[in-house]
Parts: sequence; C-alpha cells; structure tokens
Amino acid sequence: MLELYHSVNSVCAQKVRVVLAEKGLEYQDHLMTLRGDQFDAEYMKLNPNAVVPTVVHDGRPVIESSVILYYLDEAFPKPPLMPRDPHARALVRQYNKLIDEYVHNSCTILTFATAFRPWFAGLSGEEIERKLAKSPSKQRTEYKRDVALHGLDSKYVRDAVVYHRRLLEMMDTSLARGPWLAGEAFSLADAAVIPYILRLELLRLHRMWERLPRIDAWYERMRSRESVKKELLERMRPQDRAPFDKLEVDAWSKVEKLAWEC
Repeated sequence: MLELYHSVNSVCAQKVRVVLAEKGLEYQDHLMTLRGDQFDAEYMKLNPNAVVPTVVHDGRPVIESSVILYYLDEAFPKPPLMPRDPHARALVRQYNKLIDEYVHNSCTILTFATAFRPWFAGLSGEEIERKLAKSPSKQRTEYKRDVALHGLDSKYVRDAVVYHRRLLEMMDTSLARGPWLAGEAFSLADAAVIPYILRLELLRLHRMWERLPRIDAWYERMRSRESVKKELLERMRPQDRAPFDKLEVDAWSKVEKLAWEC
C-alpha cells in the first residue's frame, strides 16, 4: 500500500506525483496545507524535515523527493524510468543533483520574492522569523525572510537566476541530442525538471528560455503528457493558482538583465 503526503503547489511533490502517474500507481492521498500542518508531531515522525512529499510504502516512510523518485523506480520497475545506458543514467542523477543542491532553493527564493510575498506583508524581519521559526532549515528561513522583506531586490535573487539559467542551459544541451532530457525516452530527469519549468511560467519568467527553442518544444511535449496534465496542470484548483494569478510585479523586467548576463 502506498500513501502520499503532499501539497498541490509543492514542486517536490509534483515530480513524485508525475512518476506515480507514469507508473499507474494508486495511493492514499494526504493533502496538506503547509500552513503549519507540516509541523504536527505525527507528521514529523514520518518526516523530521517538516516538508513534503513523504511516501509511505507498506508502513515505512521514504523522504526526499529525488530519493523517492529512485525508490519508486526500483520498487515498481515497470515501466522503467531510468535509461539502460550508464551515461544516460548518470545524466539523470546529474539533473537531480543540480536540483537538490541549487535549483530547488533558487525556486523557493523566486517564488517567495513574488507570488508568496503577500503572506508576509506588513511584517518586520523579526516577525517573519517568528512565523518561520518552526522550520528545521535555518538557511531556508533566512532566504524566505530576506525575500519577503526585499522581494526581487533581495541579495539572494541574482544567484537564484544564475542557477535557473544553469538548468536551462543544461537542458538545451541535452535536448540537442534527443527529444527527452536523458535521451530517446522519458525518464526521471524529465519528471524531476518539469515542476521547475512550470513554476517559472507561473511566475511569468518563461522568457528566460526564449533564446533556447528546444526547451519550448520539450515543454509542449511535457504539457501534453497525460501524467503532467493530470498531476500538474489539472490538479491545480483556483485557490492553488491564486497566488500566481494575483502577481502584480513584473518579475521579468526585474530579472531580464540578470537572466542574460549570467
């Protein structure tokens, strides 16, 4: 039996839902608000990091989204989502490593500097810190505090743009060799990356890849894939889209110079 603790807008949860759909796996759905329920004692027994997603398989939790992707492919090997070629397999792991080490925090920075910034409107730095105090990651708390106060003028935004550009350029290089990020077939690399590209579009930053047309073609292939339609595009309810639909800041005008200088 599989259980999934997740939220609709979590990029980490989105990649896991895509893989579950690709494999045709059913699961018990535990939808979380992430407005404090991630700190509930019972949930933190499953995931001490107080983040989503968490997969529970036959009563045993698996945490960390990249680890979950590999776990699902090993526990449920059909259809396989890791290439057979060792170089292609290494490339899948390189995508996940880049995301884990740099892109995910960069996505958090850009999201909280724009769409989620109104959650902290009118609060001082100290009040924001108190609101985020339960988070086990003090580094991510600092990112959120600074971007909540300064928006796209935060000292962290430049590096966030740099790391997204690094991902986009890596994608463009991969797509010069084949239709998918790790070769001729859809893989865990595509599942891992798609939530971050969708998030850039939701933040009105899709022009970051306007000079990289291979990414547009890949994005259209991904958006037409049933797993992506079901678990990303159609899963978002009006309340999930609201923070992005209400964006007032022209994020692109703020990051355009950075995007092409990086």
